Amino acid sequence: MKVINTLIFILLFIATQVSAQTLLTKKQTFTTSNFSTFGGQTLPQVTVGWESYGTLNENKDNVILITHFFTGNSHAAGKYREDDTQYGYWDAIIGPGKAIDTNRFFVISVDSLANLGVHNPNVHTTGPASINPQTQRPYGLSFPVVTIRDFVNVQKALLQSLGISSLYAVIGPSMGSMQAMDWAATYPDWVSRMVAVIAAGQSDAWTTATLEQWATPIKLDPKWQQGNYTVDDGPVEGLAASLMLITQQALTPEFFNLQGKALDYSPIESAPLHDILAKHSIVDWLYQRAKQRADEMDANHLLYLVRACQLFIAGHNGNLEQAMTKIKAKTLFLPAENDLLLLPYMAELPHELLLKQGKNTQISTLKGQLGHLEGVMDIQEKADVLRAFLQE
Repeated sequence: MKVINTLIFILLFIATQVSAQTLLTKKQTFTTSNFSTFGGQTLPQVTVGWESYGTLNENKDNVILITHFFTGNSHAAGKYREDDTQYGYWDAIIGPGKAIDTNRFFVISVDSLANLGVHNPNVHTTGPASINPQTQRPYGLSFPVVTIRDFVNVQKALLQSLGISSLYAVIGPSMGSMQAMDWAATYPDWVSRMVAVIAAGQSDAWTTATLEQWATPIKLDPKWQQGNYTVDDGPVEGLAASLMLITQQALTPEFFNLQGKALDYSPIESAPLHDILAKHSIVDWLYQRAKQRADEMDANHLLYLVRACQLFIAGHNGNLEQAMTKIKAKTLFLPAENDLLLLPYMAELPHELLLKQGKNTQISTLKGQLGHLEGVMDIQEKADVLRAFLQE
């Protein structure tokens, strides 16, 4: 097996292997005014990006909503131009004739509020880096705390603006699974099918503490300045350290040890032996990739996404079992066997609660050495399971 040198290259390699027919899409924007957050505050204006694949039928009942993961955005499939080098992250399963068949379904995906990739030209989001129309300055930490429910409600407003009032399915990985579950528990009459990939029904004590590790390096970076930094002089090092943690926790020891072999990693390397400030080859590999990704991201946005995930429980009523009673949708859970971030028990719990309540629910486990990222970069492993679920 050839070891892949970067996470991005892994994703591109997998996508290009399965994309026999190029799916072209374009980024669009949606704006709504006086948006009320779950926490009871009001945003004068919210703008998010979205894209779609396939055709909305006359009855508008062939809609599948894809909800994205923590570091992702609405680019779930296809390319913006023929000469693009990067496909959407789930291009392996979204497209003509694929598991989520765009010959049959109208597939739509939406950028989250406080999207991490706010400086990516193909992302449109309202968050701490946005200009507050009342002050004409960036919101910074005056931006209200937002929740997974708020992401869902923005999506719902967009769908309603398109005349859509039901979902054939809502499907998402990781943070996207949280949105999918909240959709099913909060708007049960909307959702016929729900697929939660590398999922969690709630952020338990272990997960909340893990997520806090992602926030800490940013808060310790002296350039963070309580969130009052400029784009040109922000806490880049703190953000990169956060991304290093996220990447390592999303993968597995097996992956890192293979990467170490490709780098000729050794515990006793000359540079770190003679210089306390020098990095081992594997650490430098991880740092360099995190630093590259940080260029399109914003540190305050990461803090807000961390908090949204920490606050999550499906239904947002403080009781997971009660939330599961609200769900009318058929459900499918796809945990990853070696997930070290959202451990398999986090998907098994809501599945077991639904079973106990006599609901139509299934579970099938992803296997492989990518850990949490099995649900993003190796999702085609469950293409047949997903296809069958959507055909039922």
